[in-house]
Amino acid sequence: MNSIELQNRLKTFALRLIPLCEALPKKKISAIIESQILRSGFSAAANYRSACNAQSKKSFIAKLSIALEEIDESVFWLEIIRDVNLLPQSKLDLIIVEGVELTKILGASRRSARQKLTTNN
Repeated sequence: MNSIELQNRLKTFALRLIPLCEALPKKKISAIIESQILRSGFSAAANYRSACNAQSKKSFIAKLSIALEEIDESVFWLEIIRDVNLLPQSKLDLIIVEGVELTKILGASRRSARQKLTTNN
């Protein structure tokens, strides 16, 4: 997968959060989760896009690290939605799987970038 494909995949993940949040019941906890998950999901996509335009390898790794943290946080909030039964499991399964896969991809990319940085120094 190239960087453009991953950017699109992260953006699609973030966009899929919108209808999911709109389906949440109107409760106080839902409002808190909605705010957090939308912020983290879109932040992951935006930070990866920023990483792809980084001016140095260190900057790339730093921005990639933020994207990784944010996508992992999104998965956390999806798990909370599931664990407190705010939405049916069937509405969450595929997006949780996608979030976990994106977390693994970004983690592997960061490890690879760090290895290249230490190898070149």
